[in-house]
Amino acid sequence: MIYFDNAATTLQKPETVAKAVAEAISNLGNAGRGAYDAALHSMRMVYETREMINEFFNGDGSEQVAFMSNATEALNTAIDGMLQPGDHVITTAMEHNSVLRPLYLKEQQGVALTILPVGEDGTISSEAFEEAIRPDTEAIVCTHASNVTGTALNLYRIGEACKRHGLHFIVDASQSAGILPIDIQAMNIDALCFTGHKGLFGPQGTGGLCLKKGVTIRPLKSGGSGIHSFDKEQPHSMPELLEAGTINAHGIAGLKAGLEYIQQEGLERLYTREALLTKTFYEGVRRIDGVKVYGNFDQEKRAPLVALNIRNEDAGKVSEILWEDYGIATRAGAHCAPLMHETLRTTEQGVVRFSFSSFNTMEEIKTAIEAIRELAAE
Repeated sequence: MIYFDNAATTLQKPETVAKAVAEAISNLGNAGRGAYDAALHSMRMVYETREMINEFFNGDGSEQVAFMSNATEALNTAIDGMLQPGDHVITTAMEHNSVLRPLYLKEQQGVALTILPVGEDGTISSEAFEEAIRPDTEAIVCTHASNVTGTALNLYRIGEACKRHGLHFIVDASQSAGILPIDIQAMNIDALCFTGHKGLFGPQGTGGLCLKKGVTIRPLKSGGSGIHSFDKEQPHSMPELLEAGTINAHGIAGLKAGLEYIQQEGLERLYTREALLTKTFYEGVRRIDGVKVYGNFDQEKRAPLVALNIRNEDAGKVSEILWEDYGIATRAGAHCAPLMHETLRTTEQGVVRFSFSSFNTMEEIKTAIEAIRELAAE
């Protein structure tokens, strides 16, 4: 199999990730719920992972890292917990439904919503965010990079605008965590929502929220925390405020191994390889007669993916042929980003997305280019 669906999940992971999960299942107890070795070992591992994530994203402290099941839960937590009726929030047409649907729900509850349009090349200017700010604006919520086109937003400039106007800045890092540099301090991010199973090479069911100190947030869930058990309310201290119930320590052990791999290899080195694979594929398919590629490939930093269509062929059919005839795994359809597809005029056809990882090879890229060439010639 040639696996080009890394924007959905990194199926090919460092061997140490699987090993860490297997060892955790056999040896880890419930973190923070006991004084015996298995529980204490779990607690230490979780704490060390919090420290690694905080350092990796330059956060406000390890205690500000709350573990969750994925970026969707983190985004729901941030959006529901930081916005209230009467607020105005700005987002974009680039967004995944994990941003849009929670915002639509808040809109029904009295939050005013502005959705910034995106150009046909998948780009949006940083100035557009500032121009949309109103006296009642409370927050900007946006993705770091589109899961359809790979186009990245300039978080530095958007964060500067948020700081200047006193707004909260909530970022969906699903397609960028572990791939593009993220600096919570320099980008003025209040809530960084990330998933573990993509660029961070962790297991599915891992992710979290890095919250800036001093930000007021309501918990999405209430329940056991291991501390203050006689209080009627969820503890107000982080991370217990946002971590009701038993966290996925087994998965977090795998996430820790993924982070260690990235540290060992170097984020920039991994991205350089991913960018070369992406550019090679893009250059190989963009001039093929009948092939349309979506997005802006002039950006220095972007997500390592290429979305395309072959004439008017249904994207799902093309993706199916790629798998059945060539053994190439891709993702086709709407990718849970309806407004992006409205912009690209692909709501009916969808797109075929090739998304790359440092575990892919140049030979695989060449095979995929030839497959597209053959399909376009039919």
